[in-house]
Amino acid sequence: MEKSPFKHIAIAGNIGAGKTTLCRQLGQHFGWEVHYESADNNPYLSDFYNDMKRWSFNLQVYFLHNRYKQIIDIQTGDHPVIQDRTIYEDAHIFAPNLHGMGLMTERDFDSYTQLFHTMTSRIKPPDLLIYLRAGIGTLVAHIENRGRDYEGTMSLDYLKQLNRRYEDWIREYREGNILIINVDEVDFVNKKEDLGKVINMVDGKLHGLFKDA
Repeated sequence: MEKSPFKHIAIAGNIGAGKTTLCRQLGQHFGWEVHYESADNNPYLSDFYNDMKRWSFNLQVYFLHNRYKQIIDIQTGDHPVIQDRTIYEDAHIFAPNLHGMGLMTERDFDSYTQLFHTMTSRIKPPDLLIYLRAGIGTLVAHIENRGRDYEGTMSLDYLKQLNRRYEDWIREYREGNILIINVDEVDFVNKKEDLGKVINMVDGKLHGLFKDA
């Protein structure tokens, strides 16, 4: 069996953008192993949404460690993996947003940032980052449809702030190769033809990146 020229595909995007669904779909189509975000078994998530200030640091460190471990497993493994959310989103979007809202102390934010830089100095960025761009209306509709109890207390302002930070981060992203998909215009969840378009976009991007590999 021919060895793949790439190991790590990652999907980034705001809460409700469709990352987990697309991870599953692409994993099934291409035969990639899928590393999901640990949301359902996260011991801090429900507490965080009920008291963000108390649990923000705990939650972010949990996510940071979990994603770091995933990346180590990917880089030491032999098979291509698609990852649900990246380690960069934690440090460039969620933690700074909590700090900016006064929900994470300066001391905790500094400790978290130092830990992030230590970890990322030991790993490589994804071979391809897929960013799911979505407007607030699309995000809210997706969040309501999946009906997670702990997301019911999330404010619209919080979602908007995250979206602004996502766009700022993507605009400056220089870690590696990137593919942007506009989820407002492509419904890969409910329309097979739209999923086919996304698959072709991903396939074309990968073949372009690794055509000489």
